[in-house]
Amino acid sequence: MGFLPIHMSLVLCSASLLPSSASESHLLPNKPLTLGSTLTSNDGTFALGFFSPSNSTRNHYYVGIWYNNIPKDNVVWVANRATPITDPSSATLALTDRSNLVLSNTGGQLLWVANASAAGNLSSSENITGEASLDNTGNFIIRTSEGVVLWQSFDYPADTLLPGMNLRLTHNRHALQSLISWKSSQDPSPGSFSFGADPDQFLQLFVWNGSSPYRRSPALSDYLLIVGPYMESVNTTIYVTIVRRIDDEIYVSFGVPSGSSTVKIKMDYSGKIKILVWNSNMLEWNVLKAEPNHECNTYGYCGAFGYCDNTGPIATCKCLDGFEPEDRINGKFSEGCRRKDTLRCSRGNRFLTLTAMKIPDNFMYVKNKSFDECSAECTSNCSCTAYAYTNMGTTAINGDDTRCLLWMGNLVDTERRTGEGENLYIRVNRLSDKRRSIILKTILPVVSSLLILICMWLVWICNCQDKQRNRKIWKNMVSEALSTSDELADGQFPFINFREMVLATDNFSSSNMLGHGGFGNVYKGTLECGREIAVKRLSKGSGQGVLEFRNEAILIAKLQHRNLVKLLGFCIHGDEKLLIYEYLPKKSLDAFLFRIARGLLYLHQDSRLKIIHRDLKANNILLDDEMSPKISDFGMARIFDGNQQQGNTNRVVGTYGYMSPEYALEGVFSVKSDVYSFGVLVLEIVSGSKINSMHMTHDFPNLIAYAWSLWKDGNTKDFVDSSIMETCSLDETSRCIHIGLLCVQDNPNARPLTSSIVSILENGDTSSLPPPKQPLYFSERNHGTYGTAEAIVNSTNTMSITLLEGR
Repeated sequence: MGFLPIHMSLVLCSASLLPSSASESHLLPNKPLTLGSTLTSNDGTFALGFFSPSNSTRNHYYVGIWYNNIPKDNVVWVANRATPITDPSSATLALTDRSNLVLSNTGGQLLWVANASAAGNLSSSENITGEASLDNTGNFIIRTSEGVVLWQSFDYPADTLLPGMNLRLTHNRHALQSLISWKSSQDPSPGSFSFGADPDQFLQLFVWNGSSPYRRSPALSDYLLIVGPYMESVNTTIYVTIVRRIDDEIYVSFGVPSGSSTVKIKMDYSGKIKILVWNSNMLEWNVLKAEPNHECNTYGYCGAFGYCDNTGPIATCKCLDGFEPEDRINGKFSEGCRRKDTLRCSRGNRFLTLTAMKIPDNFMYVKNKSFDECSAECTSNCSCTAYAYTNMGTTAINGDDTRCLLWMGNLVDTERRTGEGENLYIRVNRLSDKRRSIILKTILPVVSSLLILICMWLVWICNCQDKQRNRKIWKNMVSEALSTSDELADGQFPFINFREMVLATDNFSSSNMLGHGGFGNVYKGTLECGREIAVKRLSKGSGQGVLEFRNEAILIAKLQHRNLVKLLGFCIHGDEKLLIYEYLPKKSLDAFLFRIARGLLYLHQDSRLKIIHRDLKANNILLDDEMSPKISDFGMARIFDGNQQQGNTNRVVGTYGYMSPEYALEGVFSVKSDVYSFGVLVLEIVSGSKINSMHMTHDFPNLIAYAWSLWKDGNTKDFVDSSIMETCSLDETSRCIHIGLLCVQDNPNARPLTSSIVSILENGDTSSLPPPKQPLYFSERNHGTYGTAEAIVNSTNTMSITLLEGR
């Protein structure tokens, strides 16, 4: 399969008869584009002009955009897909005096129009003369002389998504966007397959065959997906993001770091959505990922209550636990599966936990529910057959940091996956009447006697060895990091009985909840002696946080500083894992955090361990009665060797807005990553607004961009929170804004060291400070290129290897 531009000799049978024409980058009024001439991007990557599929038997021509230096399958956008040109010698592409693009023939027949008025950028009576140019990203743009974009091809995708393009998933103000396949390898007209969002909600993506679903993605549970490197011969990392724009619409976008290979996402005419990368050595497109992989992965292939098992060498249909094939004689799945026992709605129902699942379609989305509330919602409703829950972090696009999904009927289009997926909880009976009768008559008497003896023995064991057993677990956890256990020997970190914590927190009552995060909730408690404590309880339902619990316990045990929260003890009881801290009554700090720089300096330089926190944000800074700030939550922290300068990870964790660009996009972190987060905190302190507070930033994408704009124009007083205006001098607040902008610079080497920040804050001298450079987020937010900071969003999950696989 191959596509060649019109000026290449393989396109026409007698290419030598075509007049040669120099390529230009702009299309001007009264200077139309004709057969044999092209527009070329400034860097030569893309070209626009007339083309015909190289092996097509029909005399059809199209206006399109293609990779200029790639010899096959190079067309990425087609204008007149439904109206081909049959006489190319008479066709012209012209820019009118109303800045509309018009493709027509000499007979005056309109074949295609790019209407700037219809795009909402030009009134019906307004005449604005502009020019059209082909951008280096492959975007064909009509602009006014002042640079205002009137129309762009990126808003009207064909079958290909390029780095920097956005695919609209919602339709609040604009129509949904989708990738529509070619009809065949040689026919660009719209085919039967398309790729886009569920029209009812943006939580999942579909490949459609006409109006029928053909392939469905997992329900999205976060908004940063990383793809690759997936092949040894291709050194490319692709990130796919879900973002909300200023127009209140939600988009999917993808990009690659600067200098990476040529990558595209294509809706193929075969029905597969593919991620392709150009191999310049082999001169061919390599498929990084294609969905669906197998027939079993097509929509609903295994029927109701069946699932496609992808964990073996061959994907096969199976029944969910507690179900059997409808066609039990032949074991076929054409009719799906049915329950082995008729479901009776009662208090005796239980929920089986199926792990690593692509959850089914046709769910009901319930907002603002905890895991326990989600479970109770399904348990109390006899029509609810299953539920799933995910904590989406603190920056979920829909304004809710949880995702509770309920199913009220058949479970369709489910899969079991390897190394990814989520928990699915299915309602089943506890035991059938027949099995219960057997147990009661034959097994129960013997078991009852044994249970009495075992229970007596367990009570004795629990009373006598609980602390010793927990101490052994604790020592195993910290043995690899502590050469000695002086703290344990001195009793500074006691093991606390779980029952004491239940009593102290009133059975973890919601009225005692201080806050919650991606790995669990924090509760206020009061011991019998009257001492107030804070109890961090790992969430059992999320399936996350075990490593973070271990990491935080080890680090807090090693570190002692007046600006670090103090660990009082811990508890391990079955699946329960608790950390007990000193209670700081002022809760989380969102407005004044200057003194945390000393604690940060201790972590980076003065402690016996060099620590990168990786999740420094306002919610993780606590205040005691004397307003002394203390850094908390070391679940994400990493230990550095003495001479180590930076690290790299495939598991990007953190919070949207506080993550440095090099960490969010490439997984590279260092002490300068924490400096970036500190800079965001300083800007939040001065402004009294969150990093992503839209009411504060007006027409700017975030607080950093807003701060930069005011600072460079000398209007920093407009940035300061009105509540502190009268108590702070303008010089003081300007100095803080200056420091904050230095900390959030794109280049890590340009950011100041923590020791320099402490010195500046203490001495108040800014005379030697360099001016900050324009932040990456602000400078590229309108350019439509890869790597825009609109694409930096929260992720608490490991790498994914497919566009369709939101986890």
